[in-house]
Amino acid sequence: MLPSRTYSISIDRKWRGLYEAIWRPEVFPKWASGLSESDLRKEDGKWLADGPEGAITIRFTPHNDYGVMDHWVDTGEGKEVHVPLRVIQNGEGSEVMLTLFRQPGMDDEMFARDAKWINRDLRALKEFATR
Repeated sequence: MLPSRTYSISIDRKWRGLYEAIWRPEVFPKWASGLSESDLRKEDGKWLADGPEGAITIRFTPHNDYGVMDHWVDTGEGKEVHVPLRVIQNGEGSEVMLTLFRQPGMDDEMFARDAKWINRDLRALKEFATR
């Protein structure tokens, strides 16, 4: 088992409306700088992007009724990193939750850097979603 931390942000928008606005892979680069620093492009059924550390391939959970937006990132090193992402109801609004798994070989500094990046991206998502 990998150590993990789950981070969340509350957004004053009904969860289904929020999910519908952000579930498409093309929308991720508008708020998820930790995932991609460029637009995503679809080639041969895969999503490709320029990640913070080089070219990446991403698989996304298809549209669903549950607010699940999981994705799997392959940095080209032969192993996919699973990123669980959920939009759930929080009263009249939403809670967006993302789980960060500490990958093998990731030291404390790297784990803290990724956590900081995730929280920055969640704040960017909130700004994007409430414009």
